[in-house]
Amino acid sequence: MRTKQQGRGSARRTQRLLLWCAATDRTFERAVAGDGRAVLTGKCIHCNARHTLTEDGAPLTSATIEHIVPRAHGGTDALTNLAIACARCNIGKGHRLDDRPWHDPTLQRVIATLQERRTARMRPPPDWLDLPPLTAVPDGEADDDT
Repeated sequence: MRTKQQGRGSARRTQRLLLWCAATDRTFERAVAGDGRAVLTGKCIHCNARHTLTEDGAPLTSATIEHIVPRAHGGTDALTNLAIACARCNIGKGHRLDDRPWHDPTLQRVIATLQERRTARMRPPPDWLDLPPLTAVPDGEADDDT
């Protein structure tokens, strides 16, 4: 059973990964939200729907972490395997593909397409964005995302 501390650690980890994904995705740009705060806006890797994150990585839309190669098939949290996707798109891909065998042609086609998109979107993080360490976790904070 997950404790409140683990839940908070997982949420912080998700925000950190979302921020790093946005920072390395050329579709994400700095913008100003209606309330005047600086945000990052960009597109879903699947459907190109617009997503908005605060500058600390908190999603203001239904943005989620997409594992291009699903974790069920050995996918990691390497930035080249991560992208931002709508919750609907991400869950739909998982339901359709995660249980298929690795050699399934549909699974392989979707992975190849998403890898091509992510590669085309990759960029170095902008200098103006204050990024937290990608994998470092403060003492006592859980860093699991199950």
